[in-house]
Amino acid sequence: MTAPFTPSEIWYLISKIPKGSVVTYGQLAEMAGARGYARVVGNILTQLPAGTDLPWHRVINGKGQISFPDGSSRYRLQKQRLEQEGVIISSGKINLKAHQWHGE
Repeated sequence: MTAPFTPSEIWYLISKIPKGSVVTYGQLAEMAGARGYARVVGNILTQLPAGTDLPWHRVINGKGQISFPDGSSRYRLQKQRLEQEGVIISSGKINLKAHQWHGE
């Protein structure tokens, strides 16, 4: 599936997510003008350069959960970074009503 947006457009949107907030993959796709392209957004995130300063950890799935396998090193890193920013994760879920960012 070819995306109607570029990786740099998604990276730009990620750079705008404030501390203590999260967005979903689908929400990022919609913000980029391509509703239904959540998987493409996820694929773009897998291609981020190592050591990036982008707050990739603020992107979660539509269920309000971290997408990495529970207990994996990447799951623990994302959870740690979110909690350091004040995002509360309870029973593996993030309260989207409390923490979801809706754009500028």
